[in-house]
Amino acid sequence: MHTIGRKSDEEGPACRLGCYRARDGSDGATVGLDVNRPHAAVVVGKRGSGKSHTLGVMAEGLARAAGVAPVVIDPMGVFCGLTESPIDATVHDSPRVRADALPPSAWPELLGLDPTAPAGSLVWRLAAEEDSLVAMRGAVDDDDAAPETRRAAANHLALADSWDVFHPEGLDPRSLCGSSPDVLDLSGLEATPASAVVRVVARGLYDARVAGSVPRIPWLLLDEAHAFAGGLADPALRTLLTRGRAPGVGVVLATQRPSALPEVAVSQADLRVVHRLTAGPDVSAMAAADPTYFDESLRARLPRERGCALVVDDTTETVHDVRVRPRETPDGGATPRAVSAPGSSETIE
Repeated sequence: MHTIGRKSDEEGPACRLGCYRARDGSDGATVGLDVNRPHAAVVVGKRGSGKSHTLGVMAEGLARAAGVAPVVIDPMGVFCGLTESPIDATVHDSPRVRADALPPSAWPELLGLDPTAPAGSLVWRLAAEEDSLVAMRGAVDDDDAAPETRRAAANHLALADSWDVFHPEGLDPRSLCGSSPDVLDLSGLEATPASAVVRVVARGLYDARVAGSVPRIPWLLLDEAHAFAGGLADPALRTLLTRGRAPGVGVVLATQRPSALPEVAVSQADLRVVHRLTAGPDVSAMAAADPTYFDESLRARLPRERGCALVVDDTTETVHDVRVRPRETPDGGATPRAVSAPGSSETIE
C-alpha cells in the first residue's frame, strides 16, 4: 500500500483510504494516509460528493492505528455508526464541559456581550474568579456593580445555564485520549453551546499534549467545520492548525464550504482531500492554495464522480487521484432514497 503524507523510506501506522484512480476511471493500487505523525488536513466537497464519508473512513483507519486517539466532533449526528463492530467507538450525546475550561475572556463573546461594556466586563471578571457557572450566577447578586449591570449579567448567565452544557463534572478532554475512538454528538446542541464544546475540547487536547499528560497522539476530526470558523471555537482550531504538530495533535476539518474557512486552514493544511466542488467561491478558495509543484490547475483536476477525490500532499509535494473505499461501519451521512436502484451499492455522501 502506498502511503500519502510521508516519504517512501518512512514507516509506521497508516489509514487505508481507498485506491488510486487511473485517468480512464479504473481502480489501481491501494492507497493510505500516514497517521504516524500528526497532520493538519482539510476534506472538502459539495453536498453529496463524499466528504463526510471520507471523514468516517479516516476515523475508522485511525481507530485501527496504534498510538493515536481519534476524536470525532459530529454536529449533525451522522457518525453514530462508528459504535458498531469492528470500530466500537463511544458516543457522547450532547456532552457537557466545565465552565472554567473556557477562558474568562471568551465568556462575553459566548453570551454576545461587549467585553468593554459593564455587563460584559462583569461576566469576564466572574468567569475569572469562579470555577463553575452555578458559582458565577450566585456571585452576581453579591457584586457591587450597578443594579442594571447585575441584572444584565444575571440574565445572560441564566441563558448559558439553559443550554445545559456546563457542569462541574463536565468532559475532560484528556479522557478522550484512550485506546478506543470517541464521537461527540453535538446534534442536540444549539450553535453557540456547540462552539463552546469544540473550543474546550480542541484546546484541551492541545494543552494535554503540551503538558505530556496523554501518551497517544489525539486526532480531532471536525465535520461541518465552516460552522465553527470565525466564531468562539476559532482560536482553538487555529492553534491546532498552526501549532498542533509540535506537541503532537492531528486535526482534520471537513466542510462543503471551504470559502467559509479561514485562509490559514487551507494554507496550513499539509493534506488536502478535495472532492467535487462547483460553487465559484469554494473552487477559488482551494485554487488559491495551488502548490507550485502542481503542474495543472486544481479546477482542471477536480473529480466529477461521487466518492473520488484529489489528494494534495505537501510532505512529498505530490498530487494523487483516489477513489475512497466503502465504510466498514454504517454511514449515517448517506442520503435516504425513496426507491433504491436494483443492485445499488453503498451510497457515498
